[in-house]
Amino acid sequence: MAVSSKRRVVADALREAIATGRYRAGDRLPGEHDLAERFAVSRGTIRAALADLADEEYIATRGGIGSLVTFDGAALDPRDGWARSIAASGTEVTTRILRLERLDDSDLQAEVDATDRTFVAVDRLRCVDGGRPVSLERSVLPYVGRLAAATTDGLVEDSLTATIAEAGLVPATAEQWIDVVPLEVDDAALLDRPAGTPFLRSRRLSRGADGSFVERVDSLLDPARFRLHMRFGTAR
Repeated sequence: MAVSSKRRVVADALREAIATGRYRAGDRLPGEHDLAERFAVSRGTIRAALADLADEEYIATRGGIGSLVTFDGAALDPRDGWARSIAASGTEVTTRILRLERLDDSDLQAEVDATDRTFVAVDRLRCVDGGRPVSLERSVLPYVGRLAAATTDGLVEDSLTATIAEAGLVPATAEQWIDVVPLEVDDAALLDRPAGTPFLRSRRLSRGADGSFVERVDSLLDPARFRLHMRFGTAR
């Protein structure tokens, strides 16, 4: 087995353990020596795999480099859902479901490399401070299992994250792009802001451990409450 393949095997195994809750936020992974023995690889391979996980924001290490979105200074973990992460910062958050329906789109299928042209579309408005909108999120997901049923039965516990888990989908990797855009008229009305107000725009594309499509979510975020935080470090 090539070194790069060993590195991938280690990273995939640890990523799955984190995604499924075996290791939770604040837990310490086994040391490099123990991991090297467990996977029968060199400590250099372990360090490389851990660096991959740090880049993907699954773990934090001194040698890590990455970026994350924060709300009022508190880091947001998209694996737990932004509503829960915002609430953990001590802010009361309410979520309005604006759209929950089936979507057929061949162009989207090609864009996200999905196996089917049928998706579930979920649009949500997050509000804090007694109803002030701070984010508008538009998600598309595979039309499978409990997600497909959600179009008629609603979300599990009113949570998209819980519904994704109930559908058996486990996000393992993700890419995220963030820029700043002026709000268009319709979005500005939903967010109760003047048209043209600058907002952060985020797109996150999540896939399973096998590379299958899990979710694409496009978010508009109030820059007065949300920030992009970047971490740099020196590899050791």
